[in-house]
Amino acid sequence: MSMQKKPSLTFPKKFLWGAATSAHQVEGNTHNQWTVWELENAKSKAAQANYHLEDLESWSHIKAEAKDPNSYVSAEATEHYERYEEDFDLLQKMNMNAFRFSIEWSRVEPQEGAWNVEAVEHYKRYVMELKKRNIEPVVTLLHFTLPVWFSALGGFEKRRNIRYFVRFADKMVRELGTNVRTIITINEPEVYAYESYLAGSWPPNVTSKFTFHKVLGNLASAHNQAADAIHAINRRYRVSIAKNSCYFYAGDDAWLSRKSAGVMQYFQDDYFLKKVVKRCDFIGMNFYFSNRVYGYRVHSPEYEVSDMGWDLSPADIQHALERLHDKYRLPILVTENGLADGEDAHRKWWITQTLIGLQKAIDNGVQLEGYLHWSLLDNFEWDKGIWPRFGLVKVDYKTMKRTLRPSAIWFGKIIKHLREG
Repeated sequence: MSMQKKPSLTFPKKFLWGAATSAHQVEGNTHNQWTVWELENAKSKAAQANYHLEDLESWSHIKAEAKDPNSYVSAEATEHYERYEEDFDLLQKMNMNAFRFSIEWSRVEPQEGAWNVEAVEHYKRYVMELKKRNIEPVVTLLHFTLPVWFSALGGFEKRRNIRYFVRFADKMVRELGTNVRTIITINEPEVYAYESYLAGSWPPNVTSKFTFHKVLGNLASAHNQAADAIHAINRRYRVSIAKNSCYFYAGDDAWLSRKSAGVMQYFQDDYFLKKVVKRCDFIGMNFYFSNRVYGYRVHSPEYEVSDMGWDLSPADIQHALERLHDKYRLPILVTENGLADGEDAHRKWWITQTLIGLQKAIDNGVQLEGYLHWSLLDNFEWDKGIWPRFGLVKVDYKTMKRTLRPSAIWFGKIIKHLREG
């Protein structure tokens, strides 16, 4: 489908077109609670790959990496810490004017209260390089990884530890100054709390409803306190969380299906958002899939699936945006949206359907500020390791060579057309 034949696509002049990453997933050579956990679990993750993944349609493409223990250790990742200027040039090649990244807390405060001046200066240079290219920085302060010392203190299980995060937020915002305006305090707080404290699949591998709810409450408090600290520095800072949203809908007209979808939607979005929304200047929304509900269970269509087996329903981003906007009446920035697609078979179609959904949401009154695709680069996908390929840019992990995928070259042309139109 050629987007140039769709004159109905008209986005606001100041619309942000960009991509996103997180520090641990791309930088390389980090030392935090995740890197410690990776080394302890890499062999077992690789040994279990057959059991967990062989039913995926993508198994034949991914099995070599999925069964390799080295795939589950971030190590050099994509060497983005050293190669960031090269990666920013790729943003320019795609005509992007925004980029979301995260600051690795464990780099700038490797020991409690001891700031690493060199690391702080790195992030200041990093932001300046974006500004030089007229690319708007969107900074994330916490994207799943914690300093080892903070984790040893109990992390976000203990309310008294929130002050350390607030101090870090205050420090980095003061250091970066007015070169940054848009700040995400915490990425997907529920995903972190669920995977780490309920499902037990991420460090520290706890399975406790009580601890899960405690951590979730503390993350809400951490956002609120950090937002207050940032606004105290300057009211011009625009602060939010990156909320993992998802559109739930009933697959039939049955009362139970409709009721279940509503309840699931509430716990997906509103349970956490209502705790933080008063300290949000906009809503950051991450969107990857919808869930179709029959009775009290999810049965999604799965006509098309990603390499990770996720149902692909990109156009539903329209409904997710409209629901959040109608309920909270705040501007929305799409902070993540994409798919694992190593063969680049679906990405062009995904982006096309997504753009149509964004346009419909805008036409229906949603104040949409921008779209940041996940991800700029192939990266380290947490407990899945390196086999899921989310990147607009293909990374050869042996040579670290970057190559724009065909869908990325196409998307860059679309962005140019939309920005000029």
